Amino acid sequence: MATTLTKPGEQTRARYPDAEGYVERDGVRVFYEVYGSGEPTVLLLPTWSLFHSRHWKMQIPYLARHCRVIAFDGRGNGKSDRPPEAAAYDEREFAADAIAVLDATGTERAVIVGFSLGGQRGLVLAAEHPQRVEGAVFIAPNFAGGGDVLPERAVFANFDAEYETYEGWAKYNRNHWLRDYRDFVEFFVSKIFTEPHSTKPIEDGVGWALETDGETLVATQDGPGLTPEEARALAGRVGCPVLVIHGERDAITSVTRGAAMAEQTGGEFVALEGSGHAPHIRDPVKVNLLLRDFVVPPRPSARWVRAKSRRKRALYVSSPIGLGHAQRDAAIAEELRKLHPDLEIDWLAQHPVTAVLEARGERIHPASEYLANESGHIESESAEHDLHCFHAIRRMDEILLANFMVLHDVVRDEQYDLWIGDEAWELDYYLHENPEQKRAAYVWLTDFVGWLPMPDGGERETYVAADYNAEMIEHIARFPRVRDRAVFVGEAEDIVPDAFGRDLPLIRDWTEEHYDFAGYVTGFDPADFSDREALRAELGYASDDQVCIVTVGGSGVGGHLLRRVIDAFPDAKERVPALRMIVVAGPRIDPGSLPSHEGLEVRSYVHELYRHLAACDLAVVQGGLTTTMELTANRRPFLYFPLHHHFEQNFHVRHRLQRYGAGRCMEFDTATPDVIADAIASEIGRGVAYRPVEAGGAARAAAHIAELL
Repeated sequence: MATTLTKPGEQTRARYPDAEGYVERDGVRVFYEVYGSGEPTVLLLPTWSLFHSRHWKMQIPYLARHCRVIAFDGRGNGKSDRPPEAAAYDEREFAADAIAVLDATGTERAVIVGFSLGGQRGLVLAAEHPQRVEGAVFIAPNFAGGGDVLPERAVFANFDAEYETYEGWAKYNRNHWLRDYRDFVEFFVSKIFTEPHSTKPIEDGVGWALETDGETLVATQDGPGLTPEEARALAGRVGCPVLVIHGERDAITSVTRGAAMAEQTGGEFVALEGSGHAPHIRDPVKVNLLLRDFVVPPRPSARWVRAKSRRKRALYVSSPIGLGHAQRDAAIAEELRKLHPDLEIDWLAQHPVTAVLEARGERIHPASEYLANESGHIESESAEHDLHCFHAIRRMDEILLANFMVLHDVVRDEQYDLWIGDEAWELDYYLHENPEQKRAAYVWLTDFVGWLPMPDGGERETYVAADYNAEMIEHIARFPRVRDRAVFVGEAEDIVPDAFGRDLPLIRDWTEEHYDFAGYVTGFDPADFSDREALRAELGYASDDQVCIVTVGGSGVGGHLLRRVIDAFPDAKERVPALRMIVVAGPRIDPGSLPSHEGLEVRSYVHELYRHLAACDLAVVQGGLTTTMELTANRRPFLYFPLHHHFEQNFHVRHRLQRYGAGRCMEFDTATPDVIADAIASEIGRGVAYRPVEAGGAARAAAHIAELL
């Protein structure tokens, strides 16, 4: 898989192209990308120049695991040229670009997939170049040869008309595009995504559309399109297999047009009730499965095990965003095996979680290698001690979808009695969007509930966070059968007192109604470390050492904090002569990239770090829940620095730590090396009076889960 890096501001892709290039025809350069290998090849056609090829982002990673995929930016947007002449946007010019891309990539034949206006380009290809087309899929095709025009659009069919005000479909007008292109874009994209809770697709669509301009779009409209007679004649000449997919609530192109196209091409027609104009973006699981069944149907399993001969099997999906999930999930798995000794557990996980699991002898499912990198995405979204966590997860949408499709293929081909998802957002979200895909008992684990806006996010962030919460609440209310168990890792009092949003319930009240509570899961019993002197001796710490452990977890986001604390070391050493500081870089930060000082110890990895934290005199950490709660359970003093804009660390974790009376919260912006040195000197070795953390959380969580086996 290619490892191209994102540019600043770009959204991380779930998969990057294996090859890319340009073709040039009549002075117009067209950009293309190639993904995957094998047969057949799928050619994803350009739609109207309003969007470039990134609108296929939900399809490419899935299809590229099963066949070869080619996508290209249609002339007028993306990395392709924007010719000013209307004639350059003739439908046959787009079809000729497609043939040129096939030639440039050495592709004899392909299955073509077109969306909206791409249906007309696909129609030309299938009818006039049948030797190059194995099959054709049309999604919400704007088919001129049949069906109805939406009544609300027909009223404003005169593209050149002058209006006193431009409201509704009057905005589909040359004059308005040239005067206020953005206003038209925001209107039109809102009509593409009519499904509730479509804030992210709408934002994406507006962003793609703003990569071109009103003048270019006018040229596309002035270009010669297919007449109804031409479209019907072309449809009658199509000889390859055809599939037409159309949302019944399409507010751009009437579903009757898709039905007419299927009828006239002799193809199959699939209507998606409740879907709008772009189901491949808004309902990607269903569309991906339809595409795969059409392009490369899965082969039936060569082996089947009779139900009563099957061993009990669980698939555990552990979030890779931080190492805390791995520690607690391994502890829960161990307790599950005590209750069901014959239970087999497969893990669908990625680095750095896999490192922890493999060290414990756990079995990583081979399909894990196909998972798109979530930790890498989170790191790409971070700045200096700053991670806008909510937006980072929103911008991870194509990665989450790609990873759900990996899980889908695993559970389709293998039999499991139980799925466990620890903050496996992709599994939970897409199961509720596609409840028919549930094939086993399912447990959801989390240590926080509710997306919360940051104060400086303004009204927009407040609205979007509430919209995400509302969608989740609606999911649970409509499909309570999807989650067989929802387990909160903590107590009810650990939940913030806030509401999910305006006119939405209080988070704690709702969670108490819908979750079981396991208490916190440390993965160890603090009583095992009651003899700290013996533990320190075992770990190599002298009795007179003042041990300070500095760690930022398993992601690469904490590099700036590590450097700041390292800068404080010389001053701290002067204040605390017996200071022994050990900096743990973690799996994603190169220790060699960090500054060094005489007497400072920098390690890339410390096995069973929680034991060292139990032995230390002070820890300096980020605001992540796992490490801070390990320190709380072991009653160790610590300084913690929540990441800016990280709503979980600033609200959920901080609320929990305040409840336990644990730790000293520090502000990174004001914590100069001198301030940090002073804090180390005042906190190291200090006696604490934290609220006790009840042991046995892993066993209680396992007991809730085991009932399903």
